[in-house]
Amino acid sequence: MDLLRFTTAGSVDDGKSTLIGRLLYDSKAIFEDQLEAVERVSVQRGNGQVDLALVTDGLRAEREQGITIDVAYRYFATPRRKFIIADTPGHVQYTRNMVTGASTANLAIILIDARKGVVEQTRRHAFIASLLRIQHLVLCVNKMDLVDYSEERFNEIVEDFKQFASRLDVADLKFIPISALKGDNVVEKSANMPWYPDAPLLHTLETVYIGSDANHVDPRFPVQWVVRPQTDEYHDFRGFAGRVAGGVFKPGDEIIALPSGFTSRIRDIHTFDGSVKEAFSPMSVTITLEDEIDISRGDMLAKPNNMPQVTQDLEVMLVWFSAQQKLRQRGRYIIRHTTREAKCLVKEIRYKLDINTLHKNEADLEIGMNDIARVQLRTTAPLFVDAYKKNRNTGSIILVDEFTNNTIAAGMVF
Repeated sequence: MDLLRFTTAGSVDDGKSTLIGRLLYDSKAIFEDQLEAVERVSVQRGNGQVDLALVTDGLRAEREQGITIDVAYRYFATPRRKFIIADTPGHVQYTRNMVTGASTANLAIILIDARKGVVEQTRRHAFIASLLRIQHLVLCVNKMDLVDYSEERFNEIVEDFKQFASRLDVADLKFIPISALKGDNVVEKSANMPWYPDAPLLHTLETVYIGSDANHVDPRFPVQWVVRPQTDEYHDFRGFAGRVAGGVFKPGDEIIALPSGFTSRIRDIHTFDGSVKEAFSPMSVTITLEDEIDISRGDMLAKPNNMPQVTQDLEVMLVWFSAQQKLRQRGRYIIRHTTREAKCLVKEIRYKLDINTLHKNEADLEIGMNDIARVQLRTTAPLFVDAYKKNRNTGSIILVDEFTNNTIAAGMVF
């Protein structure tokens, strides 16, 4: 079975945690002791029914306030597919947590309260999902039971969102009317909405095709570790361990090591279970070469006829995380890209993005927490990058404060 990573997004109280709880509950993926704990807490809080949002809201502050604060990861499987869920917060102040949870997702479920319709945070999360190159969006119009399962209201919201989404870069967009609280169109098709002809949410998650999402064309292998076992059996073994970030590598392939530019051929590809005939994203492997080349952590293996851009000047779209400091023109930070680290300087803040209109604001260049801006960076060492739209692994960076070591921004390379 293949694996689908998906995230929930949307404004606060749109029902993200309840939806995940309903998915797990109706697909029989909650253990008895977990369900008993949720039932016990629901009774203590005076709820008239089991609060399925408690399945993912595990922090004390989350349960006390009835909101999601941190990203909660849950795992479950059906006979068709395995799933990793990232339940992300809806509050504006926790947008950075949403970016973290969505950064590895194949699909995003964006929830909308049927009573409120499309709001600012809906647009913000939809744009961030598009910015993160999530190719599959499922818009779930939730709480349909509170609008009498109105087809007219569902169609109004769909048209409103389509107008906004027409400016986004999304390949696959679906709309599903649901009630996470009642279970309508979540796992089973709803009898309350006979006017909706398509499949429920779980069937969509089980059948969405993600095979073409990964880049299997451009071979990229960031070296994470040099393996030198100090044993008699492997006395002369020298391998390079890491995770394939793109393309396909096979024994006998000619490779080039960056930044040195030396070339060699792959002798063998090792995994925990033994040698393999090919390696592709996202496999973690150890590669051995026919020649002795000085390669260390932060270097990259590629193909001589298909190399990434080697540059010290980057154009990036930044999502600013820090509440303690703002992005500084000429500011100095640590930049981390794949397994490579360097220092960088902010050469220019080009514009700040207006989330509601998607217009470029070149007058207001004060970038604070949760703001999104286009920035030009200059690094102290060359990085081996691709455009983010081409490869999410080699097109993403993070900025780290050099004094506190806190992650203060995430960026996508143009």
